[in-house]
Amino acid sequence: MEELIFLVEESLEGGFTAKGLGISIFTQGETYEALKLAVIDAVHCHFDDDKKRIIRLHIVSEEVIAA
Repeated sequence: MEELIFLVEESLEGGFTAKGLGISIFTQGETYEALKLAVIDAVHCHFDDDKKRIIRLHIVSEEVIAA
């Protein structure tokens, strides 16, 4: 089964973005749950077939602190 990996980040404007690694897919969602549905929809639209794929969401978080 093919595995697709997406880099997930919180957007500065709010919500989340997901960028496919090695594939030209980019999507966003207001909530994490909405993002997951958007990723699934984007994958189905991109490949336009009935093949099942594993989607891995790699969540990246960045925090800046003063010392």
